[in-house]
Amino acid sequence: MKDLRPIRGTYYIADLIAEGEHEHQDFKYSISDARKIARSISAFANNDGGRLLIGVKDNGVIAGVKNEEDIYVVEEAASLYCSPEIELRFTAFRVDGGLTVIRAEIEAAADRRPVMVCEADGRMRAYYRVADENIAAPDLMVRSWRESSTGQLLRLTDAERSAMTLLDSCGYLTAESLATHAAISVSTASDIIISLHAMGLVKWSYSGGTFRLVAVG
Repeated sequence: MKDLRPIRGTYYIADLIAEGEHEHQDFKYSISDARKIARSISAFANNDGGRLLIGVKDNGVIAGVKNEEDIYVVEEAASLYCSPEIELRFTAFRVDGGLTVIRAEIEAAADRRPVMVCEADGRMRAYYRVADENIAAPDLMVRSWRESSTGQLLRLTDAERSAMTLLDSCGYLTAESLATHAAISVSTASDIIISLHAMGLVKWSYSGGTFRLVAVG
């Protein structure tokens, strides 16, 4: 990172800050916890990508990057605490007052999902970016990422058609609601949901404090 030379970007950074923190942007003033940064990286990568603005406080005030070690901590988070390892793109911007803001870009993981984080207790956990929060992905969501296929539509079984009927009537689908509707176990309902997700018929959506499956399109 020692060759990272700032370019002029007062207006560009001001425009980004005006957007606030959102699904694809997070402000980072102090970089001290690599594992916490890894959660942000995981959340962006498992969604559609995003960026960290390093040297910006939560309220949008530019404090500037004061220590080059901050960048090394971000790199450490991506390489040591994320699995698979995530490659970041860094750009330094010089703003009015001589302060420097670093933009760290995280690409969507796409077919590499789930991007997991090694937590302090040794457990691996995936995150997903929702608005300005990093939300822990439930196990079923992680399974659906791992078992996604090419999206080729196959012939639906009776159980899968029953799930789509429930989805049409309720607007969303969970393993528990499908299990009750079809009088099957939650485990079997989960397998059906995984199959529908792999076919590209359903996608994940966050609402009411929980992740649910909704119809694609």
